[in-house]
Parts: sequence; C-alpha cells; structure tokens
Amino acid sequence: MIKLRENNNFYVITGGPGVGKTTLLEELKRRNYEIVPEIARELIKEQQKDNGKALPWKNKNLYKEMMFDRSIISFEEIDRTTNKKEPIFFDRGFLDSICYANIIQSKISDLMKSYAESWRYNKNVFILPPWQEIYETDNERKQDWKEAVLTFEKMSETYKSYGYEIIEIPKKSVSERADFVLEFIEKNRIENKNTNAQQWL
Repeated sequence: MIKLRENNNFYVITGGPGVGKTTLLEELKRRNYEIVPEIARELIKEQQKDNGKALPWKNKNLYKEMMFDRSIISFEEIDRTTNKKEPIFFDRGFLDSICYANIIQSKISDLMKSYAESWRYNKNVFILPPWQEIYETDNERKQDWKEAVLTFEKMSETYKSYGYEIIEIPKKSVSERADFVLEFIEKNRIENKNTNAQQWL
C-alpha cells in the first residue's frame, strides 16, 4: 500500500512531442520558477551514449519501466527537499509512463497504478495541444505527426482517468503561454482561498 502524498504545488506540464513544452518550461525557469527536467529525454540521451537497450525503438518495455521508476524517484526527491509554497513545474509526470504503456499496449503493474492513485500532483494538469507548424523531430524525438497527435489524445485520457483536470494551453507565443499558466494558478489559488474562507462563515 502506497502512502498518500498530495502536492498541490506540483504542476505537470505535458502533451505530445514537439509542441513547445521544453521552450515553455525554460521560460518559466527564466522567471525563477523551479523546473523538474523531463526524465524520458534524459534517459534516451543516456542510453544512446552507453549503447543501452532502454530505448523506445529498441526495448519499449524496459524503456517504460525505467522511465516510470526514475519519475517516481524524482517526485520523491523533490517532495523531500523543497518547500511546499511556490509552484514547481514538472516536465511530464510519472503518469506519462502509464500513458506510454497504454500506447504500446504494455502491462501496467498494480504498483504503477497504486503510485498513480496515491502520489498526487496538483489536480490541474497543463497540456499543450498538437501544433503542426512548430513540430519537428530530433535525435531523441522520432515520432511522426500521427503519433504526436495520438500521444496528446492518450495523455488527456490517462490523466483524466486518474481524476485530474486537463487545462489546455493555447497556441500562442512562449511568453503568452507562460502568462496563461501563472495567471491560471494565481486565479485558482484566490478562488480556493475564498472558498475556504466562506466555509468558516
């Protein structure tokens, strides 16, 4: 049984590949917010360097398992070492690994499900929609456009299935996207504060 952990200041930013996610997170970092890097991209770079097998085009199941395990370790480390007040932005969450498992039709273990149900990010998950005009592949990103759209759809389904609310980030400049995220968080914080105050009246 995994002990419940709720981290309302942990915000996931996710979506399919090539949608401007990393650029957005770099802008938030530039504004002095803490960013947790994407596990998948780091894992792929490492495996390519070491000629490893945990790659989506070599051993999908091993890649899935290592990606999930490292995402859990990252979550726990951030939970243990940071304050609980300021927003912390995760470049994907461990539920992204569950989404990937669904896409490749790989087994999702009871342990994975237990973590997904018990270790919680903020209920609002930011997702970037497919944007063909800016989409491109690279050494770590090899999915075609069709796969990118499918990933977005499955990502939304996966997070919703675990009780999260999907907040779609508009296709705008990186500065406007960062403004959207921060304004949403502040608005939500004020609404929650007002709701809690009314409960005491």
